[in-house]
Amino acid sequence: MGTLRRRSSPAEALLTPQEQATQRRARRIGTLIASPGALYLGIFFMVPLGLITVYSFATRTSTGRTSLSGWNLNSYERLADDVILGIIARSAWLAFLTTVLCLVVAYPFAYYLATRSPRVRARLLVLVMIPFWTNGLVRIFAIRFLLGSNGPASALSEAMGFGTFRILFTPTAVVLGMVYGFLTFMVLPLYVALERMDWRLVEAARDLYASGAKAFWRVTVPLTRSGIVAGCVLVFVPSFGSYVVPEILGGAKTLLIGSYVARQFQAARNWPLGASLSVLVIVAMLVAVAINQRNSENAERTRAGAP
Repeated sequence: MGTLRRRSSPAEALLTPQEQATQRRARRIGTLIASPGALYLGIFFMVPLGLITVYSFATRTSTGRTSLSGWNLNSYERLADDVILGIIARSAWLAFLTTVLCLVVAYPFAYYLATRSPRVRARLLVLVMIPFWTNGLVRIFAIRFLLGSNGPASALSEAMGFGTFRILFTPTAVVLGMVYGFLTFMVLPLYVALERMDWRLVEAARDLYASGAKAFWRVTVPLTRSGIVAGCVLVFVPSFGSYVVPEILGGAKTLLIGSYVARQFQAARNWPLGASLSVLVIVAMLVAVAINQRNSENAERTRAGAP
């Protein structure tokens, strides 16, 4: 019995046997190099994801244990409860506000960054990346100190005669903390899109008597749409499922989906409900990633001049 061989593509059929052997050897080497990373992702990402999905169909007994014997959709039906829908809506609203604020703040900065000289651009990029050199938990506690009743913001407010600055443990504090934490995720995609843009198109629009504002809205913004979508996805997805920022800056008054999921696994011991909410967040992330991927492919086709 003969051995099965992989069918050659039309492009490979035009190659010499030596070139085909070289390509096959390169593929085998690439597979060998990628195997450790694929194994790591399979063990520490796909396996836990599969377990979470299985537990989302499990049953919670009267004693608080989780039974895998009788699969059902009870935990997914509970997602329609008013309390859970309110938490999901609040999480989506605060994530939306965070995304909009990050876009409003990051776009002018990315525009300025992309139009500077290479030396200034490199220095500004270092300043953008500096916050990532510090532990995220430390940075959130620093924001908590700044917004606290005994912090610099409150002292400045009292000095100006506005009284004590009370913003900590409110949705506003959560949004400010998430904007600070995820702003870089918006700046970098926008900078890449602006840096790769053909600025001759803007000059052509100005030569055709378009004002600066009209050239910006009709030329610059459409050409950087891929960066805008990528930045919004990178900010909205982690903001929607954020856990650390609401716990530290929001307290019990601002319960978001990330904190609610953690409480189901820890305090309430309702693993099926926590798992179903986790699956919901994962599905939302996958949808956002799919939108971003489709937008990137459309942008590449537009840049290449393909229909």
